[in-house]
Formats: sequence, C-alpha cells, structure tokens
Amino acid sequence: MHAKDIMSTPAHTVRADAPIGDAVALLERYAITGVPVVDDAGTLVGLISERDVLRQAASGRAPQRVRDVMAGLPVSAWPEADLADLAAVMVQRDAHTVPVVTEERVVGVVSHCDVLRTLLPTDDTAEREAQHRLDTYADGRRRWPVHLHDGVATIDGRFDDDTEIAVAEALVRTTAGVDAVRVTARAG
Repeated sequence: MHAKDIMSTPAHTVRADAPIGDAVALLERYAITGVPVVDDAGTLVGLISERDVLRQAASGRAPQRVRDVMAGLPVSAWPEADLADLAAVMVQRDAHTVPVVTEERVVGVVSHCDVLRTLLPTDDTAEREAQHRLDTYADGRRRWPVHLHDGVATIDGRFDDDTEIAVAEALVRTTAGVDAVRVTARAG
C-alpha cells in the first residue's frame, strides 16, 4: 500500500502570507491537526499545526501571518511512498501530518489517523472499505450489503452467477481487517 492509497484529497493548504485566522479556520472546519503551507507559486514551504498555534498563543504574542507561526519544511512523501516506510518516518520524526507532493505541489495529506486506520483497522473501518469495494464493483450501486463482526465479513444480496460471488468474496477477503468471509445468498 502507498501514500496515494490513503491520502486525503483535495489537500487543504494555506498561503504563508495569509492571516493566522485562515489557518485556524481550516484546522477547525476540517478537524485536522495540521495544514501544509504554500508560497505564491503553490510550492510547499512549511506546515502549521494546532501545536504551533497553541504554542504561539501561550507565549502571549499575537501572530499576524501564517509564516510567523509555521514550522519549516515538514516531513513530506511522494504518492508512491510505501505505507510502512511512511509510518516509520512519522514515528521517528514525530510527524502527525505529512503532505504528499508531486513536483513540489501538495496533492494530498496523510495523517497519523489515516495510517492507524489502515494498519490497524477496526471492524467499522474494514466494513466501510469492503462495502466501498463491492459498491464500486457494482457500478456504484449497493447490491451486496456487507457486515463485519470480529473480523468475519458476511455478504448478503442476490448474485447473478458464481463468478460474481467469487469476485465479491475476493474483494472483501483482501480488505485489511477481514479474516474470513461468509456469503449468505447464492446465485440465481
């Protein structure tokens, strides 16, 4: 799995010369812990986090612009970065938010929560991913509801043939967090 597979897009960014309130508004609106900072050309130049804003507020100084508070160039990744390698770097560098860049432009963001959901999925997150896979295979329709309990996925619904069953089972079985698959409906 790669950074591009779990990154949030579009990436919400803020310009370095923007008022600090713009960054705070993004942090609040999207319930995120950090926002990539870009220059006038859209090139990544830093990161502003909740911690940065709180640290500045606690100091008693009232910053005016994002550049007054942001940290310098953050840990960043490219879309093809291996997820396990990215997780290791995030731990080593204590990075909670990692911009994903292509040609110095931010194309997505990976948070520590994105990595946790992927590497240590709960039944809820695995069920959502399995359902998304089935719905995508069914051209966006919800033909086969899937439910997950203790790692066991149950697929319901009506299948056209045995091939459709085999594909649905494979899609769900290969979802992180699924240990076993049961199909309650048959083709016909």
